[in-house]
Amino acid sequence: MTPDFADHIAAVRNIAELDARIIECRQCPRLIDWCAKVAHDKRAAYRDDEYWGGPVPGFGSDQPRIWIVGLAPGAHGANRTGRMFTGDRSGDWLYGSLHRTGLASRPESTDRNDGQRLDQVRITAAVHCAPPDNKPSTDERNTCRSWLRWEAELVLPSVESVVALGGIAWAATLDALNHAGCDVPKPRPKFGHGATFELTKPRSIQVRGSYHPSQQNTFTGRLTPKMLDDIFRGL
Repeated sequence: MTPDFADHIAAVRNIAELDARIIECRQCPRLIDWCAKVAHDKRAAYRDDEYWGGPVPGFGSDQPRIWIVGLAPGAHGANRTGRMFTGDRSGDWLYGSLHRTGLASRPESTDRNDGQRLDQVRITAAVHCAPPDNKPSTDERNTCRSWLRWEAELVLPSVESVVALGGIAWAATLDALNHAGCDVPKPRPKFGHGATFELTKPRSIQVRGSYHPSQQNTFTGRLTPKMLDDIFRGL
């Protein structure tokens, strides 16, 4: 990360500014090129859609009680619709669970204008651009880490619970919380579905891990609707 980029992030004062800066970010040329290529080539099922084709900002409340962190936008999901976890099977699972547990206004999220509302929740990701094969490089993850660290500082005054979807998101989330001044335990807690620990500084905040609602996990039964609902129920 260049000093200019660090200053660019540090100048952000609120969630709206953060999202606007994320959309403008061009720090990872490989990811920017890939997002644009996917948007140009399109999937046949979406040939009439206008793809977003770039960095995807977070979605939801700017003063969330629950902060959810995923891995990265899906190539034909969020990279197409411009909203996190929107327009693909992973999003169907996540928003379906949030709706069943009273945290989303609708059971699905299909596009940016579908009326979906998250009054208590904000959803973001460790990486804001869709990566080839869903595998961002270490350098790309480290670059995007700066955005997550700053977002953690912005949402920390209101957050009571944090949910990380998958191992990469878990590691990135713990790093961001630690950077924001939270008392993340050492050694850092290991990821697992249902892994839970409590921060006490700056106040009590519960952190939970969940398997990512990817097709690799949902098609195989590694993650079931009940398992995902149990993560959000009672938060």
